Amino acid sequence: MSDEQTMSETSAIHHEPADEKFDADSVFVIANDILKRATRIVDLMVQGSDQSHEENLEKEAPQATSFRPPLYKLINQLSCELMACRTPGEQTANKTTTSILTILKSYPWNAKALLTLVAFSFEYGEFWLLAQLHSSNQLAKSVGMLKRVEAILEPPGLIQKYKKEIGELNDLTKETLEVIRSILEFEKLSINDTKDVSEDAYRTTITTIVACMIQMSCLTSDEDKKQKLSPLVDKIKLIKEDLKKQILRNQQIEEAEAYRNLEEIIQTPAGIVVFLKALLPTKDDVHMLFDGSTKTPVSIDELKNKNVLLFFSDLNISDDDISILKPIHDEIRNKDDQYKILWIPIMNQWTDDLQKKFEKLQPKMSWYTVKHFGPVRGIRFIEKKWEFNNSPILMVMNPQGEVEHRNALHMIQVWGMRAFPFTEANEEKLVKESTWIGDIMAGIEPNLQDLIKDEKHIFLYGGTDSDWMEQFKEKASALADDPIIKETLISIKLFSLGKDNPNILRLFWNKIRSLFSCKCDEKITNKLLSFETQKGWAILSKGSRVEVIGDANIIMLFLNDFGNWKDKVSSEKGFEGCFKEYNDKSLEGNHLCSHISIPFNAGKIREKMECPRCPRFMESSVKFRCCHGMAMNNDD
Repeated sequence: MSDEQTMSETSAIHHEPADEKFDADSVFVIANDILKRATRIVDLMVQGSDQSHEENLEKEAPQATSFRPPLYKLINQLSCELMACRTPGEQTANKTTTSILTILKSYPWNAKALLTLVAFSFEYGEFWLLAQLHSSNQLAKSVGMLKRVEAILEPPGLIQKYKKEIGELNDLTKETLEVIRSILEFEKLSINDTKDVSEDAYRTTITTIVACMIQMSCLTSDEDKKQKLSPLVDKIKLIKEDLKKQILRNQQIEEAEAYRNLEEIIQTPAGIVVFLKALLPTKDDVHMLFDGSTKTPVSIDELKNKNVLLFFSDLNISDDDISILKPIHDEIRNKDDQYKILWIPIMNQWTDDLQKKFEKLQPKMSWYTVKHFGPVRGIRFIEKKWEFNNSPILMVMNPQGEVEHRNALHMIQVWGMRAFPFTEANEEKLVKESTWIGDIMAGIEPNLQDLIKDEKHIFLYGGTDSDWMEQFKEKASALADDPIIKETLISIKLFSLGKDNPNILRLFWNKIRSLFSCKCDEKITNKLLSFETQKGWAILSKGSRVEVIGDANIIMLFLNDFGNWKDKVSSEKGFEGCFKEYNDKSLEGNHLCSHISIPFNAGKIREKMECPRCPRFMESSVKFRCCHGMAMNNDD
């Protein structure tokens, strides 16, 4: 039968709309899981491939699906139709394809192809599962006899006789699975319609599945006839490549349209819900979220007339990132229910592994999250307009859809609920009122607050060199206990931020970087950031006022030379004044380079930055770093 005759016969079949709703994604999950495992078994048995991937597959499990009893009956009917075609040849494949299309006439084309794949996966998966268990399980061996499994397994080594045919069949199965995956991906783009995929492409895909089933029958029969698959291999690869190109092209068109649409909505706000519906992916125009506190789905309309904290991140967020928002979520629930947090994960590409990562992260959040993983329609808008670079940001939007803060995460990191209502105006107020030491150490060392209130002298010190820190502690303690210091009634307390407590150290530097982002006490913050990777540093403060910040060398010079200037402590300059004077003199002629590392999520990077040690502007460069999820050290 020619291609023209085949298409004419296909078009003559009356296609009616299905009465029941068809959840293609849920059905594909099962077929994908079966065929991934079955094709892997074939690779292991025939090709002798590495088994490490098999171990990874065993850790995976498909999502719960929406299979209903009528669908089971239909798949069994299709399976019987496939099993009935045993004679190799194009005519048999085309005739069976036409029969399948008649059975599925009430389903759309994408469902026709997918349901045929599911029926095939049932037979293919069962056969190779029995083959895998043939030598170790008597039940599998007995059932396998009825399925003719022994035809390619016994005598031992016979499977190698058909190595080429089995490998070709397995590769074509993988290609066909990818075609169906691409069809489903293609139709998810809002500007697409399943009609954009030609009926010829659908029919070729279904015919390929039928041909694979015929080849299975040939391999287990006593006859030496085989189905020719090579012509279909070329066709199915061509369909796959064409679909990939269409998906890429239409994604670019959709992204451009989404960008313009979101830009218009931001410029002329129409409400928070209107904005979110334009931003988030939808299925059948139903926008649903997941409430982490009740573990139930909720409509996106629940956010109408609410202030929403939009938590954008990739899937590499840590428990620390999540813990920042937990107390905020608990507190804002008491604000007349007018504030909500919504997590929106941003990924350029989604895979099965990323889906599983998403499913592990979602239960950790007690606030709203998107209900399903998937691409965000306005990802380019978020990246360009709001400078999202994978690191978490928390954008605050009022009920009217107006942006109140482009990233309130930094102010929350420093001030917690004092940052409420998380507006830019409130951040400016907090920056002006900042006590620096008090803000930084809140939540790190609670006992420090009383010392700050009593205007006590505080030595806060840290570094990457444990030996230097021990030396500092010894000399600073001796200074604090010196009789002259005691006579002047000066009380000096020491607080260490060493590598022995990585969680506290990470929290401290995160707060420092957040202060940098908030442009709070820039001279102090910039100077301390330049010491982050050095072996030692110390801050002397009197109450909340920072008097001196010094690196390892300057601080140690000061302590070692204390005996030469301690008599001046009782003068009008006082202890902190003497220290500051000594520090300034020590810096004269000191030309050591200063380095400041600024994360990309620190807000808009400044074009110029003044050196924390001299009046010159610093040179800028790009630095890449990985801390492997741990606190940074000198060896990174």
